[in-house]
Amino acid sequence: MEENIVGMLASSKAGHDKDSVYVIIREDGEYIYVADGKTRTAKRPKRKNKKHVQLIKKKRMAEPENGFGDLEMKRIIKEYLREREERNVKG
Repeated sequence: MEENIVGMLASSKAGHDKDSVYVIIREDGEYIYVADGKTRTAKRPKRKNKKHVQLIKKKRMAEPENGFGDLEMKRIIKEYLREREERNVKG
């Protein structure tokens, strides 16, 4: 994985949340902590093995000084999913 992946979007490749989109809010060795602003908030992120996520390189969320905001995460993810759906409909 890249050096600084905090703030990037990632899609889950394994587990019950397969294909879910998250924002990477923290990196710790071989694990990352992800949140979506809904079920997984910034205060209660999900720990995932780096091997079990696919980075979405196009999108990156800037990390604010006081941490990630749940509303902002929801907005970024919703915008990405809408764009992805539009590409799938056209192609």
